[in-house]
Order: sequence, then structure tokens, then C-alpha cells
Amino acid sequence: MGREARNARLGAGLSQRSVATAAATSSSSVGRIERGRAPCVSVERVATVLAVVGLDLGARAYPAGPPIRDVAHLRLLARFRARIGPGWRWRPEVPIGGTGDPRAWDGVLVRDGHAVAIEAETRLHDVQALLRRVAAKRRDGGAGRLVLVVADTRTNREVVRAARPEFVAVFPADARSIWPALVAGLPPPDDALVLV
Repeated sequence: MGREARNARLGAGLSQRSVATAAATSSSSVGRIERGRAPCVSVERVATVLAVVGLDLGARAYPAGPPIRDVAHLRLLARFRARIGPGWRWRPEVPIGGTGDPRAWDGVLVRDGHAVAIEAETRLHDVQALLRRVAAKRRDGGAGRLVLVVADTRTNREVVRAARPEFVAVFPADARSIWPALVAGLPPPDDALVLV
């Protein structure tokens, strides 16, 4: 980021002093930011310096560890696993894609050469974003079947009911048809959404 700030400053023909004046900071502070030697600088200060040289500061969040929400997520997966047959081997957090790709299936059921990818959602809120994310994982993840496990709450039932056509297009199997298959140790007849 500091290098980008420096390149933009030089490209605009600005001195560190003129950037510092416009950003209400010191020339030495601008220099430290440009060299990546300002470990305690505020995000606001960096954003101001970048704005002066014509850049916007952007940010993205990536999963990096077990957030608090994992407790409800793990409980949902445990409820799902309690309803399936004993012959399935459970593989949690199965990576998708190549090196550097942080995505993973929440779990994969494996039995007799069959793999069933499991995605779990404790709370539905943006159906389109969920379906795009699942489609990308489906494309890159290589599982035979996919089951979206959703917490059985009043809010989630309302969302599923309201977006039924969208969900059925991606998860055509009726939930009633997949339980007997999973209990018997067979893959579901098609991708499915189940409330648990």
C-alpha cells in the first residue's frame, strides 16, 4: 500500500511535503507510510494520505479462524449428522480449489466411492449471494452431490418459502427423498436443501 501511495504521489508530481500539508500530517509520517514503516498509523491517516494522491483505501475480510458463530454452526452440523446413517465417513472443512484458496466445504460425507458435499447455514439473509457462493464452490469443489443444511428456524423457513423457485432451481431434490437415502448410506437423488 505504501508503494502504491509513493507511485501515485510521484505520478502526480507531488512532493511528500505537499501531500503532508494536504493530509494535515508531517512529511516524515508520509515517508514512513510510503516505506511501510508506520506500524501504529491509523487507518484514517492512511486513507487520507491515499486520497490526497488520488487513491481509495479498500478492505476485504477473509475467514481466518474459528469465529464465535462456529458454535451454532457446529451444532447445526451435529444435528444433521445425527440424522444420517452410521456408514458415512465425515470429513470436516474439506478444502476447495488450489493452494491459497480459503474456501472449504463445511463437510463431506464419504461412503463406497460416493461423496456428498455439505454446506451449512445457521441464518439465511442474502439468498442470491448464498446461491452464487454455492455455485462457485460447486463448480470448483468436485463433489458428487450437494446438500445445503439450514437451521430450522421460523425466519429461515420464511426465507426458504419466499425464495422457493430460486432454491428449487439449485436444489431440486425434495428433502423427504434425501433422508431415506442418507440413512441407507446412499447419495441423495439430487442436490437438496434440508431444514434441521
